Amino acid sequence: MTAQPFTLLFDSECPFCKLEVEWLQRRDKRGLLHAIDIAAPDFDAARFGLSKERVHARLHGIAADGTVVEGMPAIRAAWRAAGLGWVMAPTGWPVLRWVCDLGYLVFARYRVPLGRLFGRKCASGSCAVR
Repeated sequence: MTAQPFTLLFDSECPFCKLEVEWLQRRDKRGLLHAIDIAAPDFDAARFGLSKERVHARLHGIAADGTVVEGMPAIRAAWRAAGLGWVMAPTGWPVLRWVCDLGYLVFARYRVPLGRLFGRKCASGSCAVR
């Protein structure tokens, strides 16, 4: 599968999200991975047919054709766009997909408390899962 441009909707106030996006963007030599900060004051989730609560609950991305994906499919697409799709490929294999997708849902639900365990917190608390 060839890499296509991909836009990731991420929360810069979530330490995990911010670190991953910054890391991926440094490795994106082709410039295919774009990121939009959902914590920015001018961010409008409705532009993508989403609610503010929904984009804060899970990672979302927009494919080149305008399709909105969320959760692990968004992560896999972002890594593909950055040229690292091979790293995430096993998370899409039939046997592992449901485990990884479920694992992401659990992580997304508890990312704020997990961040606190590692001594991190959201800058303004806006990334709290609703």
